[in-house]
Amino acid sequence: MARFSNLTFSLLALTTALLGACSVEVKNTQPAQQLAREEQLPGSVYVGWRVFQQRCASCHGPAAMGGSGVPNLLPLVREMGSRQFVSQVLYRYDWGIAPEIAKSNNVGRADLVETIVQRRDGQITMPTWQGEPIVTAHIVDLYAYLSARAAGKQGPERPQP
Repeated sequence: MARFSNLTFSLLALTTALLGACSVEVKNTQPAQQLAREEQLPGSVYVGWRVFQQRCASCHGPAAMGGSGVPNLLPLVREMGSRQFVSQVLYRYDWGIAPEIAKSNNVGRADLVETIVQRRDGQITMPTWQGEPIVTAHIVDLYAYLSARAAGKQGPERPQP
């Protein structure tokens, strides 16, 4: 009987030693995952930067900080969510022209857009971008870029692709 208890004790000690060498650590990953979701906006900051440089920088400046008569976008975007941003960029701004011309895709509208972009005509307000394919296709990316700039997570330099 003593032999059995010595063998049992030896096996128990060996098992304890082996299990002691293998530790299992359980971490609470939920807060880390939630933080990662909050930090990562949908859309690509790089693609948004490219769209901004193509469509917005000529008025708002390459760093989105505005200039003569044109607003600095960073404090504005800092205060709005993605839905408000999309609504304002795609629908709020007006060219001050008849709705039938604004909604058409005719040559007159293209000439008007060029006039506004080139700043050849009086008081210019920001156009709606809902009919512009690059802006509408990448509006989430544009918001990701401007939000990153507004939050200080992206500087004025080109982001990494």
